[in-house]
Amino acid sequence: MFLGTHSPRMDDKGRLVLPAKFREELADGVVLTRGQEHCLYVFGAQEFRRIHEAIRQAPLTSRQARDFLRLFLSGASDQVPDRQGRITVPPDLRRYAGLTRDLVVIGTGDRAEIWDAAAWSSYLEANEEPFSETAEEVIPGVF
Repeated sequence: MFLGTHSPRMDDKGRLVLPAKFREELADGVVLTRGQEHCLYVFGAQEFRRIHEAIRQAPLTSRQARDFLRLFLSGASDQVPDRQGRITVPPDLRRYAGLTRDLVVIGTGDRAEIWDAAAWSSYLEANEEPFSETAEEVIPGVF
């Protein structure tokens, strides 16, 4: 399970060191792809296969499903972290997420997300207060 907030730096070749606590779960392979809110999603290879199978069930007649599938899969990059736990973020994904040198990697349970540090700070600023004021059941059966 991916949890916590980490602040790695990306080098000039687009590489970043995965947080140590994520490496075991990602050792067999990782898939990076476009996420919502202009971050990158980081899935373990097995979890990505599970998600791919689920989204393949969407009807081809649904334009929204086709658009989502195209964007989600066309940006995907599969790789295996090196011995130091580094992965390389392809240039097109760096552009999509607006990544600079300073990054934030957060755990969101079944995946990690890579954010530009300034974008993550803006996201937190915009969403922390509404989060603290949530008065209704957002996730059924949990809160």
